[in-house]
Amino acid sequence: MPTLTRRTLGALAGAALLLAGTAGVAPAADQPKRGGTLVATWGGGEPQAAFVPAGGGSSPFISSTKVLERLLKLNLALEFEPVLAESVTAAPDFKSYTIAVRKGVKWHDGKDLTADDVAFSITDYWKPISSGPVLKTLEGVEVKDSHTVVVRFTQPLPELTFKAQLAGQGGLILPKHVYAGTDIVTNPANNAPIGTGPWKFKSWSRGSHIEFARNENYWQAGQPYLDKLILRYFRDPAARAAALEAGELHLAVFNPIPVPEVKRLTNTGKFVADTHGFENSAWALTLDFNTRNPVLAKREVRQALLHAIDRNFIAQTVYYGYARPGTSPILTANALFHTENVPVYGFDPAKAGALLDAAGLPRKADGKRFAVNLLAAGWFEENGKVGAYLKQALEDVGVQVTLTVPDRPTSIKRIYTDYDFDLAVSNNTTGVEPFPVTTQYYTTDGIVKGAAFRNANGFSNQELDALVERIAVETDPGKRKELVQEFARFAATEVPIVQLLELDPVNVAASYVRNHSNAANYLGESWGDLWLDR
Repeated sequence: MPTLTRRTLGALAGAALLLAGTAGVAPAADQPKRGGTLVATWGGGEPQAAFVPAGGGSSPFISSTKVLERLLKLNLALEFEPVLAESVTAAPDFKSYTIAVRKGVKWHDGKDLTADDVAFSITDYWKPISSGPVLKTLEGVEVKDSHTVVVRFTQPLPELTFKAQLAGQGGLILPKHVYAGTDIVTNPANNAPIGTGPWKFKSWSRGSHIEFARNENYWQAGQPYLDKLILRYFRDPAARAAALEAGELHLAVFNPIPVPEVKRLTNTGKFVADTHGFENSAWALTLDFNTRNPVLAKREVRQALLHAIDRNFIAQTVYYGYARPGTSPILTANALFHTENVPVYGFDPAKAGALLDAAGLPRKADGKRFAVNLLAAGWFEENGKVGAYLKQALEDVGVQVTLTVPDRPTSIKRIYTDYDFDLAVSNNTTGVEPFPVTTQYYTTDGIVKGAAFRNANGFSNQELDALVERIAVETDPGKRKELVQEFARFAATEVPIVQLLELDPVNVAASYVRNHSNAANYLGESWGDLWLDR
C-alpha cells in the first residue's frame, strides 16, 4: 500500500494552511487538568439525528463520534493508529484481514465489547447501509474467538482502502445487543446512542444543544479529562462569534464565524485559530448538475455553464480568500493522487454563450435559452451567497434561474431523496483514499435514493464504473495512482458534479482550550483528550 508519512503530511498541509496551526496542542510540559465543562459548536447546523447510520453529513458525524468509536484513526501525520482494534493485519494476497479487537472495553450500558459486535457492524451495518461499495466483494466475516475477527473478500482489497474504511465516517462500531433484529436506520437508539467512547449521551434539547457526560469506565486511562461536553447549535455565524467573546462558547470548528471576526478575535490574544484537523477531510464547494434534466444531460452544456462562473470572484468575495478554484475531484491536498492534468474551465462568458449556441440552445426572442431551478443547500451561510452569484452569472449568458435556499433537512430531502433540483450548490469532504467516498459521486452504485452525500446527479457511465472497479482491487501503489488520475480526468471531462472551490477550514478556540485540532479528521474524533488550562 502507499506509505503515508510525515513527509507526505508536509505536502498535504503546506498549500492549505493560512493561519498558524499549533496552538491547539498543549506544550509537552503541560499536564492535563481534570474537570470543567466545554461548550463547542461547528460551522453548520443541528443534526437530523444524533447518529445517522447512512451518513447524513458532518453534523451527525460530529455528534455520533463523541459516543461511538471506530477501529482505527488517522493522526495529523496521516498514520493509522489503533482505537477499538489493537491491530489490523493484511494477508499476503490482500483478500483477507485479521482484526484483533481491543480487550477490556465496555459499552455504556455495561456490556463487554466483543468480536461479535465488530462482525455484526461489518455485515449488518457497513455492508448494507454505510459502506456498500468498499465491501462489494465481501465474502464473509469469521469470528475466530471473542476478540478476533477475520474479514474475507473474493478479490484483493488494497490495504489503504480497508484501513480507511476502519478509520472512516462509515466505520463506526455498533452494539449488537442494541441493534440486532431491528431496522438500524430507524432504531430509537440513533437519537440516544450507546457507545464505547469517552462521552455518554445525556440529553438533547432540540434547537439548542446536545449534552454528554463523562464515561467513568472509558478504556483509555484518565480520559475524558472534562466532566461534561456540550455541542451547541447556532443558526447565525455572528452569534457564534458573540458567544465566543462572551465566554459562553469555548471551541468552534469548521469555519464557524465570519472570516473578518477570526482576525479580530485572535488579535485580542484570548483566542487561537487553527487550520489543522482537516488533513484527511479536505472540503470543497460543489455544484451538482441533475442529469435527469434532458438539457443538463448533455456534457457540452455542463461544460459551457462552467465557463460562465468566475471561481476567483467567489473565493475572494464570499470566502475572503480562504478558498481557491477547484479543478478535480482529487483535491490538491491529496499528495498521493492529485494531478494537474485535467480539463479546466476558465471564466469566459463569451465562450459559454458560443458553446451553448453550438449545443442547440440559442437565445430566444426574450433573450433566454432555457430555465433551471437552482438549490443552494442551507447548511452553510456561504452557499446561499454563492447561489445568488450563480443566478446572476448564469442569467448573464441567457439561462433563467429560480433560486431557493432551503434549510438543512429540506435541502437533504430535495437533493438526495426527491432529486428536486436542476443545479445544486452543496459541499463535500474527501480523504486521501478516493474509493468509495469520492468515486461514489460519479458511479452508478453511488445512486442510492435517500442516502445523503452520494450521487444525486444521476450520472451513470459504464466506462467510468469499470474504471472505478479496477481502482477498487488494484493493490500496486504505482498502478493504482495511474488509475485514480485517469478517473480524475474522466470526471473533470464529464463534470456531473464539480468542485467549484477548495475550502480552507479553520477552527477557533479560547486560548485555554488544549488538545484540539489534533487529528486528520477532527470533526469526527471523540474529543476525550480535550482539557481546560485555567
